[in-house]
This record gives sequence, C-alpha cells and structure tokens, in this order.
Amino acid sequence: MKLANYLVLCRQASERLSITGVAMNWNNWLDDYFGRFSPAFDEKVRPSLEAFHDLACQLRQNGRKLIFAGNGASASISSHGAVDFSKQAKVRAIDFNEPNLITAFSNDYGFENWIARATQIYADLGDALVLISVSGASPNVVRAAETAKHMGLQVVTFTGKAESNPLHQLGDIRFHMPSNAYNVVEAVHMLWLTTVVDMLVGQAEYSVTN
Repeated sequence: MKLANYLVLCRQASERLSITGVAMNWNNWLDDYFGRFSPAFDEKVRPSLEAFHDLACQLRQNGRKLIFAGNGASASISSHGAVDFSKQAKVRAIDFNEPNLITAFSNDYGFENWIARATQIYADLGDALVLISVSGASPNVVRAAETAKHMGLQVVTFTGKAESNPLHQLGDIRFHMPSNAYNVVEAVHMLWLTTVVDMLVGQAEYSVTN
C-alpha cells in the first residue's frame, strides 16, 4: 500500500473514532444534520400538498382509490401511507407489499416490470398511483409511472437526490426532497404523506379510533 493511501485510511479511521467517541460534542453535527430537513418546510412544497389533498378528496368522493408502491424503505412508507389514508382520511388505498405478488410477478415478468404489471391488474379508471423512490431512477418504479400515465391514471411522485430524476419528471403531482441522505429523504417523504392525511382530516390531533 502506498504511503499516501495509508495516511488517508488512518485519517478516516481517526475521524470515525472521533464521531463515535463518548467525549465528542455533537452540537455542530446535529445542527448540520437537522438543517438538512429544512427544505421539507419550504413554502414551494405547499402547492403539491394542496394538490395531493384535492386529488385525494376527489378520489374519496368518486369511490376511487390510491395505489402506493416503492422499494425497500419506500415500500414500508407505502404501507404506512395506504393504512393512514384508508383509516384516518377515509380514502381507499392499497399497496403492493404482498410477498406472493412481488415474487410471482417478478419471476414471471422481471423485477423491472412487476409494479407496472400489478398496476395494470389492480388499477381502475379514475384511480391514482403514488410512487416513492429516493433516487427516482429505480426501473420498476419508473416503468410503473409510464404504465400508469398510459392508462390515464394520475401519478403522484415522491423522490430525492437530483430533481432531474426520471420519476420526478413523470409525476402529475410531484414532491422532491433535494438531498442525497437516504434517511433524511425517507423521513421527509413520510412527513409529507402524513401531512396530507391530517389535511384531509382537518386537524392535527384527533381520535384514531373513529
């Protein structure tokens, strides 16, 4: 190993130790970390929140549904969103997180096509598809958006990283968190989704058993 490379590794190890050491002052690190969430509260997000609220109201009135999908943590956010929209906001919603569905459709149609094929089967005219992806570039999510638009469905997108990502470009209602930090983007996606739920309910505090 070259001396320069060795010194870089030593410095990186030292930095890791300083981060995990018990004596570290976390104030600056946390100030920077929490500052990364500030775009979530920018006023330019509000038109998208209002548009999603209005779309959900329309779906509720017309007896149509939201369909949520994503990969990994975005799949978990999809499940949370589907439950809260159905239970709290009274907007029928489903997600595609059934293992048999995922494995069967991926096996038969390819992983890049399984969400699109599920959308073709489960979506009815007048439904809307909500797609969540930090990168906005996952082929199965992008193809699902393309399929939904071909079917005449409204597409709501939640993305991060570069605003030029393909999923963001395909959205009719678009949410974008300009960050490369996965946990930050995913937390903000959840925040925005639950904000719309509470907008539909009309208040922030309410009984969850009604």
